[in-house]
Amino acid sequence: MNDCYGCGVCAIACPKTIIKIQLNKNGFYEPKITDIHKCLDCGICIDVCSFVHNEIVSNNSVLRSYASWSNDPNVRRKCSSGGIGFEVGRTLIKEGYKVCGVRYNPEKGIAEHYISDTIEDLVQSIGSKYIQSYTVDGFKSIDRNNKYLVIGTPCQIDSFRRYIRKFKIEDNFVLMDFFCHSVPSKLMWDKYLHRVEKVTGKTLYASWRNKFNGWHDSWAISIDGDKTGKPIDWHDSYNILVSEKKAYWNSRWSQGDIFYKLFLGDYCSNPACSKSCKFKYDRSSADIRIGDLWGKTYENDKDGVSAAVAFTEKGNDVLHKTDCVLVSHTFETVAEGQMKHNIKPARTAFLVKYILRLNARSIPKIIWNSIFMIERILRAPSKFYKRLK
Repeated sequence: MNDCYGCGVCAIACPKTIIKIQLNKNGFYEPKITDIHKCLDCGICIDVCSFVHNEIVSNNSVLRSYASWSNDPNVRRKCSSGGIGFEVGRTLIKEGYKVCGVRYNPEKGIAEHYISDTIEDLVQSIGSKYIQSYTVDGFKSIDRNNKYLVIGTPCQIDSFRRYIRKFKIEDNFVLMDFFCHSVPSKLMWDKYLHRVEKVTGKTLYASWRNKFNGWHDSWAISIDGDKTGKPIDWHDSYNILVSEKKAYWNSRWSQGDIFYKLFLGDYCSNPACSKSCKFKYDRSSADIRIGDLWGKTYENDKDGVSAAVAFTEKGNDVLHKTDCVLVSHTFETVAEGQMKHNIKPARTAFLVKYILRLNARSIPKIIWNSIFMIERILRAPSKFYKRLK
C-alpha cells in the first residue's frame, strides 16, 4: 500500500482477522494482508477506510464552540492546555462509560490506544503524544455492547465512525478528536530517543508538553529514564496529578530541540497528512473536537485554555456535564492559530532520508542550524532575504 492513515480500523473490522498493522520502511503504520487466500472479498475493510473515501463520513457543521478549562487546578496544571479532554473522560467514566484513549508505552517505545474504566487508569492518557498511535489492541478490546468514549486523530475517528455505523452501534459511543498537525515518522522518534537515552537511561516516562515555564512556553519534551527516575505507579493518580516533579531531560525550548524542529517543520510527516488529510479546521466526524486555544483572546493566560468544539448535540451535552468552565466564542476565535490547510511536504527530500539513516551519534548544533537555514531559504527565499535587510 502506497499511502495510508494507519488508523488500524480495517484490522478490527476484518471478519477473518487477516489484516495486520505494521510499520513500513519509512516508519508509518500501514495494513498488510497475512493470508490473501482467506479473504472473503466482503469489502468491509474498504467500507470502514477513511483514506479511500473522498469525503468524511459525518461532516457536521460546528454546533457550539467554547474556551474551556478544568475547575480542578491540579488537572489544569498537569494537562497540556485546559484539561477538557481529561474531564470529558472522567465525566463519562462516572456515567458508566469506558474510555479508549492513548498512552505512551515506554517498554515498547510507542503511543498506543488502551481501555480505561477507572479514573486511575485514565490518568495515563493525560498530555499530548506527538507520535502516531498503534490502535489495534485498544480497538480490539472494545465490547460493542458497552458504552465508550473513543479519542483519536481525526482520521482515526472518521474510520471508527464508519465502523460503528456499519455495525449499527453508534448510540453506544461518544467520539472525540483534536486539531491535528500531522504524525511524524516513528523512525525519527526512535533516533531522537536513542540520543536522549544516552543521558537518561532506558525511558520510563515521556511527556511532549509541560507547563514548567507557563502554557505559552510549553513546547518541551520531558523524559525520565532508569538512570534518573523510577517507574510510575499509575494507580496513584492523585499524587501524579499534583506532582511538581520535573523530568531529568527537559528540552525546554521547541526551537532548540531537534524533535520539534522536525515535527513542526513537517520534515518527517506521513505523506497522507500532506496529500489526503480531509480534517483540517472545522471538518470532523467526531462529536467533540479539542485543542489549545491559541490566539489573542487568551494570550495573557499562563495556566492553559482548551478549545472545545461540539459538532453534535450529544457532544454538546457531554461538554456541559464536565467540571469545566465553558465560555462561548465564535468558532473563528476558538480555532485561531489552528491549521486551515494540509501540511506541505519538505522540498528537500534528501534531508528526511539523511535524518532517518543517520547513526546514533548526535549531530553538532551548528550543523543542524545550517541544515534548517538552507531549508528556510529554499522554502521562502524572498522572506529570508527580506529579514536580512
